[in-house]
Amino acid sequence: MRPDTPAENVDHNAEAARLERAAGLYPEDAEHLLLQAAAHLELAGDRPGATTLYDRLLSSSEPLENPHLVRALKASNLWEYDHEAEARAIIDGLRATSPGHPAPWLIIAESLESHDELEAAEATFTEGLTLLLAGHAEPPHATHPLLYGRHRVRRMLGAAHDEWDGLADTLHSLPVSLDELHDPKRIWSLGSDNPAELQAEIGRLRAELGAYREALSRPFPVAILHWPETELQELVSAYPTLATEYPSPEEHLATIEESLRELAASGTPNLGIVTGTVPSYEAFAASESASPAEITLLPQYATTLAARGRAVAWPPERGAGCWCVSGRVYEECHGILNV
Repeated sequence: MRPDTPAENVDHNAEAARLERAAGLYPEDAEHLLLQAAAHLELAGDRPGATTLYDRLLSSSEPLENPHLVRALKASNLWEYDHEAEARAIIDGLRATSPGHPAPWLIIAESLESHDELEAAEATFTEGLTLLLAGHAEPPHATHPLLYGRHRVRRMLGAAHDEWDGLADTLHSLPVSLDELHDPKRIWSLGSDNPAELQAEIGRLRAELGAYREALSRPFPVAILHWPETELQELVSAYPTLATEYPSPEEHLATIEESLRELAASGTPNLGIVTGTVPSYEAFAASESASPAEITLLPQYATTLAARGRAVAWPPERGAGCWCVSGRVYEECHGILNV
């Protein structure tokens, strides 16, 4: 399914089945693919089926990339079909283990919020931010939804603005302020017979929808294919015709950075990098009934890796390691010209 497919045109059960089949073909990407399948089952109303997929991942003998995320999604799903006690137990367990990634914190906090557990939701947002912002001069992009969610819940609780609420206001870039978007009295304007009030609320809802669309678009980047040096040497040795595309490892890395900068300058959003391996590429070529020596297959391989959740956002956040895995931070490596 393309990410821009209208929701009303999606057969969620069929899409879930397709993703489950893909997980069987690409076991290295099963976690990402089965999480997508579970999301489709939730949208289709098959919440028990979604729980089955979450349990399948959690019971797998293969280590998960983000087990806390899977547990958080399972808890949120369970609560939606009257398994509150189990959901609460999972949420309490996650808070106790202090996940190091923002997504589980966001999911469990919003689950508490959606069931009117506002004090617990605010505490969960705060716990997550206290952990994740420690040592950061600037909040990483992935933590922004936690700041916005905390602001929203505190607004509903009638709490006075604190430093983090002010930070959320500063990071928020849409034309409608967070205070307006999170005003508890907004619901009353939806029942108003005053055209001006309704028009104002429509504007606020459009701004809020824009924020959701921006967040949802991030997992589908325009991705550039990166080959680590040992993989590139193996690739060119096995398929010499690809040497015209990859004259040297150094030129390959320079071309990636140059291409991404050109795309960014042209206004292309959500750029990313996917890392290839020779066995994965050969398997992809076989699935396409094509020869790995065909240069035209390379961008298709990159797109497929991105669709399977293998893309890493570019440019890296300030202070993060360079995408080329040199061991240096990005600003001191390929990002030196961006500083």
